[in-house]
Amino acid sequence: MMKSSGNIDDNQFRHEVEADLRDAIEHGILVSILARKLSEELGKDEQFCYDMSVAGLLHDIGKMKLSRYLYWRRDDSLEIEEMKYVRLHSKLSYEILKDKGYSDNVLDAIHYHHENYDGSGYPNNLKDEDIPEGARILRACDVFAALVTDRPYRTAFDMNTAIELMIEEVRNFDLAIFMAFQNMVNYNDFTDIVYNGLFENEDTIDEYIKLCLEEYDEER
Repeated sequence: MMKSSGNIDDNQFRHEVEADLRDAIEHGILVSILARKLSEELGKDEQFCYDMSVAGLLHDIGKMKLSRYLYWRRDDSLEIEEMKYVRLHSKLSYEILKDKGYSDNVLDAIHYHHENYDGSGYPNNLKDEDIPEGARILRACDVFAALVTDRPYRTAFDMNTAIELMIEEVRNFDLAIFMAFQNMVNYNDFTDIVYNGLFENEDTIDEYIKLCLEEYDEER
């Protein structure tokens, strides 16, 4: 897994690895919950809703291969060349999962979840409905989940502010999907459904982090 550099205290580095793992896993779970609920809001069938739940959970798995850029970085700065490399993570996620038996809905959603509706996204600058529907769903959920979560360089935005920020960048989203997302956020039980889902998975998160850290200890 990850190894600390010689000038970083190992215990401190391990603590940072644990914090980053927790952030990544919690983000995946939150996107998974949102993607399933949004798919239901859009009237999709059960299989599609399930696929979006899986895609949300796994969409950033490619970042595991980018740990030397992502770990031990407690601010929002990335060099231009590093950012170009980090932008490969959606393609790397696809490559990791493509032969693992996942459906095309799952794989396409993961591969293209950073494409923007106006064609300004990556990795292929797809536009409008050339972007798979699952990726358009995941795009809105991923952005919202990032905005309402604490980052090392900022505190989480409240849900209303998050939606306002997304409206400012609405060209990035399929408008029909974004409108459905707004409807979903405004339901009275939205907060309970989403955040209870995180609490219900707390034991699973802790166990996965423990396994990852054990692997890190073995490979030091």
